[in-house]
Amino acid sequence: MADQASTSGESSGGEFEREPVPKSALLGDGKFWGMYAGEHCAGTEFMIGPLFLAAGASLQDVFVGLLLGNLLAVLTWRYLVAPIALSKRLTLYYQLERIAGGSLVKLYNVVNGVLFCFLAGAMITVSASAVGIPFNVFYEVPSETFGLGAPSFTLICVLVGVVITAVAAGGYERVARMANLAAPWMIVVFASCGVVSLGQMEVSGWGDLTQKWDEAIAFVQARNGENAFPFWQIVVFAWLCNGAMHFGMADLSIFRFAKNKSAGWAPAIGMFLGHYMAWIAAGLLLAASMRVSTDAYPLDAGVSVNPGLLTWDAIGWTGILCVVIAGWTTANPTIYRAGLAFQGVAPWMPRVLATIIAGAVATAAGIFPNLSAKLLDFVGTYGTVLGPMGAIIFVDFYLMKRFGLADEYAARAGSGINPAVLLAWGLPVLVALYLIYWQGLFAAYAVIPCWLTCGVLYLLISKFTQSKLPVDA
Repeated sequence: MADQASTSGESSGGEFEREPVPKSALLGDGKFWGMYAGEHCAGTEFMIGPLFLAAGASLQDVFVGLLLGNLLAVLTWRYLVAPIALSKRLTLYYQLERIAGGSLVKLYNVVNGVLFCFLAGAMITVSASAVGIPFNVFYEVPSETFGLGAPSFTLICVLVGVVITAVAAGGYERVARMANLAAPWMIVVFASCGVVSLGQMEVSGWGDLTQKWDEAIAFVQARNGENAFPFWQIVVFAWLCNGAMHFGMADLSIFRFAKNKSAGWAPAIGMFLGHYMAWIAAGLLLAASMRVSTDAYPLDAGVSVNPGLLTWDAIGWTGILCVVIAGWTTANPTIYRAGLAFQGVAPWMPRVLATIIAGAVATAAGIFPNLSAKLLDFVGTYGTVLGPMGAIIFVDFYLMKRFGLADEYAARAGSGINPAVLLAWGLPVLVALYLIYWQGLFAAYAVIPCWLTCGVLYLLISKFTQSKLPVDA
């Protein structure tokens, strides 16, 4: 496949969407450390950290569970994604096209792109929650999932979405450059939020902090209803909240630019400073807010997480600016990925146009505030839906030839749909969605069973479907 590489990326704007990335376009590890720091010390942290508290997670379980879960996530990126990315140097979408067939991948790309857009939309909402504070435009969560906020808040969401889309449309280097600039400052601000919150609560030690955290849980549950979020649920959530990126191999599109496999360790900075320190600091913001401003949470109204207001109460204008930029640095690479997915549906479409379409969809999702309030459920669901396709790539890369089967089967056979991929992906996901939405299964629990089942089914079904076509393996 190396003969497909062009000497320039002119046809793709330097992004090499349908060819291996050449050596001249490879990037050093620093670009990836900066991008992962910016993406994961970002807008989602201002939502997810407080949602742990609101869901009833104990402070000890949060500290230990996040430590273990984030370690597992880093190892998955390094040893599952990076080796394949550096060997193939293709986007996720083009790799799947060669394995699954163009027609099937178009379906996958639509699902993939839309789910990424909804995630980016939540970050647009987060940024807008901060932009509105100086103008007395507040983020309020309506009761309906697709209920709109105030017209002024909707307008702010649209303006924020336009800016974020413009950055993402500039390509990966622009996304990485923005993250590199913003990440160090945001990390300091997150830590400052945690320190200020401890001061507001007048914490005297671990026991005192635990007691006040538990009191905050009781405060929320008196208004929102009883709930629980146990230790292993925290571990699995931390590991698999980015399941689409590592188990699902979406970050093949990112690491294809890496010079060395050591870039695969870059997610560590995002996991331990973002999904560990920042989540805990953001949770402390909510706990402190309840002790300082109890009048803002009447008994007859539920407690909702307002990132802009929480940081404003803690550190003022610095907090507002941090929430705005944090939302941008999460949404930028997410919209970039979604644009690549949409381009996979229509390869003739310029990447910039595909990214603008993705930004428009994300902005449309961002105007519905309740979507961002459901992040704990949403990220598990999109990992369940998208993650199993990573098993297809893993099996195709490591196992197909060992079992006497052809890799990249659709490309070799000239097939638009590889039935083995369709069945192996569809069956486990349908079962998982039934268990999640009709039986109440915590969504993140379904990611790994779906991934393993998909990989096994792909190998077994290929034994029957490939034998019927003359393919040179």
